Amino acid sequence: MDYFLIIIAGLLLTLGLIGCIVPALPGPPLSYGGILILHFTHWGNLSISLLVWLAVFTVIVTVMDYVLPIWTTRKFGGSKRGVWGSTIGLVVGLFFAPWGIILGPFLGAFIGEMTSSNNSDKALRSAIGSFVGFLLGTGAKFAVCGVMIYFFVVELFFQ
Repeated sequence: MDYFLIIIAGLLLTLGLIGCIVPALPGPPLSYGGILILHFTHWGNLSISLLVWLAVFTVIVTVMDYVLPIWTTRKFGGSKRGVWGSTIGLVVGLFFAPWGIILGPFLGAFIGEMTSSNNSDKALRSAIGSFVGFLLGTGAKFAVCGVMIYFFVVELFFQ
């Protein structure tokens, strides 16, 4: 039974890593599921405090992934229309994955700002802010999933 659980855990960790890019898959929660499954095998010797910290970071980066593009759009000078455009672009971009996920918030923020002020410099700054937020969120998800994969490999092969 342990071998079956290890295979499932490995699949979840792999899907979690893929989910860092593909928004239809919740990357860090899937990876965390893999770590939890590993914990319940005879190879898993993870401490409860580590599992709690991984859960906390999983929740944080999952929330950050949705909040960062909007927040950075605002920090880069975006107006409410730019923020709304970024949000709408993200939702529409989900249907055109993977490029829509990257370009959707960028184009949405740009179009939103252009309808607000017709100032292309401000619109471009807002769109860049949205893109920076996307990159930060994706990087954070990769980091957390990478840490979980590290613990999986260490527990499975080096303990």
